[in-house]
Amino acid sequence: MSEEFKPKILIFSTDFISDLAIDLTGLLHRHYPATTSIIRVPCSSMIRPDIILYAFQCGFDGVFVAADGTDCPFLKDCSDRTAKRIAEAVELLKKHGIEPERLKMSAICSVCVEPFLKHIHDLYEKVKKLGPVKKKTE
Repeated sequence: MSEEFKPKILIFSTDFISDLAIDLTGLLHRHYPATTSIIRVPCSSMIRPDIILYAFQCGFDGVFVAADGTDCPFLKDCSDRTAKRIAEAVELLKKHGIEPERLKMSAICSVCVEPFLKHIHDLYEKVKKLGPVKKKTE
């Protein structure tokens, strides 16, 4: 009898914006899948496409970028830069045979507990249906 697939999700969270919402989620005793890991970054625009690919190569089944949106304290064009990097990451994932549906980005404000939970649960369920990342054979 095989074990049920429980996707591993990596969340990139920003120090001053989305990380506060994730912390608040815990303080309110709201739950998201235990198979998630969080990496804090100063600004979502610094998450390079190759780092996203590397997360999948290291065994993660899904990646969520909790972006700063227009509230970034570092860059006025953070949203545009992050969106461009995510678009580049989608192309890189396709090139490596990884479904782009495994990657999601959304702006999460410091009090956006419900939207954060919805995004994580939706990504988890989507990735669960897709199954584990298939290793590309060369």
